[in-house]
Amino acid sequence: MALYQDVIMAGFGGQGVMLIGNLLAYAGMDAGLNVTFIPVYGPEMRGGTANCTVVVSDDEIGSPIIQRPLGAIVLNQPSLEKFQPRIQDGGVQIVNASLVDAALVERGRIRSVCIPVNDIADRLGNPRMLNMVALGAFIKATGLLSLEQVEKSLSNVIASHYSYLIPKNAEALRAGYAFREGD
Repeated sequence: MALYQDVIMAGFGGQGVMLIGNLLAYAGMDAGLNVTFIPVYGPEMRGGTANCTVVVSDDEIGSPIIQRPLGAIVLNQPSLEKFQPRIQDGGVQIVNASLVDAALVERGRIRSVCIPVNDIADRLGNPRMLNMVALGAFIKATGLLSLEQVEKSLSNVIASHYSYLIPKNAEALRAGYAFREGD
């Protein structure tokens, strides 16, 4: 059976959306898969909107453009409103329960994993790692790649002079992966 997963990752600029998109793309490449990564920025960088699309497949990728994604990582309310309706039936979305009203999260048509990524990142000691927590939850929910494959690719997206942050980012990935709704 062919492996194919596409995902839209979206949030405010500064939440690390592009970093986790890049990380997922590198992890896919490191696993020998075909990938595409397309960043999209709003009018402002930090504080504006930011989203990216990533496609990972063991076959050739016909188009990097995603109209109806199989997956989404949604880090804020405006992103939920924009992208949730586009997710294919049976798809999965990771929703930042720290910033998104749970009453607006669709359930049934799609699988929604509501995880308080900001709160978890705060408990880990670095609120900026909320993106890694969300990606860890996505990896768990989809089974796209192993957690170890993603962790190994951290050195591809974190500059060498910040390499001391790799263990903390790996810890945040693991925390998102380990999250169980109801915890």
